[in-house]
Amino acid sequence: MTSSEPQAQPARFEPVATDVSQPFWDATREQRLLLQWCTDCEQPIFYPRAACPTCLGSSMEWRPASGRGEVYAVTVDHRPQITTRRTEEMFAVALITLEEGVRMMSNVVGCAPEDVTVGMKVSVTWEPLSDGRHLPQFAPV
Repeated sequence: MTSSEPQAQPARFEPVATDVSQPFWDATREQRLLLQWCTDCEQPIFYPRAACPTCLGSSMEWRPASGRGEVYAVTVDHRPQITTRRTEEMFAVALITLEEGVRMMSNVVGCAPEDVTVGMKVSVTWEPLSDGRHLPQFAPV
């Protein structure tokens, strides 16, 4: 392909992996959800970072997460205006409290967006990205 040929646009915004988040994104290639844990204070951490927000420790490790949680807050985007999600359809954006105690922002799929409610039990599901990684999404249990 030459530089003058247009490149296909992904169907959605695809997050960039950093040095700190690379293990998280590598695990998504196998549809495994990992959380960073501080080994100094034994607290789970999400989003990935270099220092623990609880104790400021820097001794981190990656551990498997259950992938189960509950909707803590939700909003429905009825008229998507951004180009980072190439759709005209409305969708639910939710803050999910995982069983491990951290909260993760994601979409709830597998039901009508307006049916997503606070307290709804959900589990992780995966949306393929163009580079072999997967984006964690959540679906009702």
